[in-house]
Amino acid sequence: MVMGKIKIWIFLSCFLVQLVSAQNNENIISSLAKNPPMGWNSYNCFGGNATEDEVKQNADYMATNLKQFGWEYIVLDFLWYCDDQNSPEAFADRRPEQHIDAFGRLIPSVKNHPSSSNGRGLKPLGDYIHSKGLKFGLHIMRGIPRQAVEQNTPILNSEVKAGAVANMMDTCIWYGGLVGLDMTKEGAQEYYNSIFKLYASWGVDFIKVDDISFPYHADEIEAVNKAIDNCGRKIVLSLSPGPAFIGNPKHLREHANMWRVSADFWDKWESLVKQLHLCRQWAPFVTEGHWPDADMLPLGHLAIRHEVRDNKERYTNFTKNEQYFMMTLWLIFRSPLMMGGNMPDNDPFTLSLLTNKDMIRVNQHSVNNHEVRFVDGISVWYAEDKTENIIYVAFLNINDKAIKTQLPLSAIGKKGKVKLKDIWKQSDKEIQDAIDVTIPEHGGLLFSIQ
Repeated sequence: MVMGKIKIWIFLSCFLVQLVSAQNNENIISSLAKNPPMGWNSYNCFGGNATEDEVKQNADYMATNLKQFGWEYIVLDFLWYCDDQNSPEAFADRRPEQHIDAFGRLIPSVKNHPSSSNGRGLKPLGDYIHSKGLKFGLHIMRGIPRQAVEQNTPILNSEVKAGAVANMMDTCIWYGGLVGLDMTKEGAQEYYNSIFKLYASWGVDFIKVDDISFPYHADEIEAVNKAIDNCGRKIVLSLSPGPAFIGNPKHLREHANMWRVSADFWDKWESLVKQLHLCRQWAPFVTEGHWPDADMLPLGHLAIRHEVRDNKERYTNFTKNEQYFMMTLWLIFRSPLMMGGNMPDNDPFTLSLLTNKDMIRVNQHSVNNHEVRFVDGISVWYAEDKTENIIYVAFLNINDKAIKTQLPLSAIGKKGKVKLKDIWKQSDKEIQDAIDVTIPEHGGLLFSIQ
């Protein structure tokens, strides 16, 4: 009887320790991205192999034109460890040439990142971005490079070598350069610890880990999170690609700041309609520090050197109405905002979508964001300002024609006369009892109400 009580006590103690540990971990993660991150990512415009100069040019643009509005992350996307992997033929190679160091860790291509020579890695680029008052982000792939496994490189701070921790049967279906880590093996956690120590030494503030959330690799997500905790630097964690499994938001919140809700999103109207439906499903799970991610914003100049998946150089295929739709949805849903186009080529309209203080406030400082109704192809969303007596309302039209609609103020807890501000047009008017609007085809409207 006594032994039974002791076993129950031990079980309960272990359970409480795990519960407190999970709660503490979630609190630490939450503090790193209290608002949805805002920045730029090199993928939509340069694909892989973005050069150091191209990244710096976008950092310069952000520092001059966007920083004052809250934009801060400059994210270098994948293949920074390859000299030239961007053609369809090279990308299809399941044994790509990648640069690694003596411990099997990917290091930059000196061809594309000249300042990384002599073992300096991406620290000079990180220093440049920081000198602009911005933050440095980096894309990585889940797992360990094939070259490290083939050469059986040592793992830093471990007696185990790369071949012993690799799961050769677990590879990314669309990029063959790495294989998964068997997290049951000694040395696997140490390998993740080693790469994040390296990234921390480069000054990385944001990590996007790819091929980890679809299919869902819970053990490696936990290993990455643990490695960040041990790296000595605060790093925001983004998981990709999607769709993330909506049935397990608890695990996502305990281990990440952002996770993709969809596969790669590009400038196609049909894809944008799908994002609306995904955002509707994920809206109840938006919490401070943990952001379902509707993916990058394919605005401006895209696919400049992007031959992967046949995305040809162009300016966005979205009409102006569709760009308003997309921005309005990302804002009212509180998705992270990651600009995808080459920013130095922005035209005045594209810049206007990124520098509207009222629209940024909706994304950064609202709560209780949710869809009020979806009727006849019109989605109506509601949110409240965190600190001001302001309500936000968005109208999104998926129809191929303009639609007139009305929203009674009583539906959003208001009555009598109120001041209605059109956030995109920056115009005010007084209304009474209802909001009457005409929404353009494929368009989005965003209002604040006082």
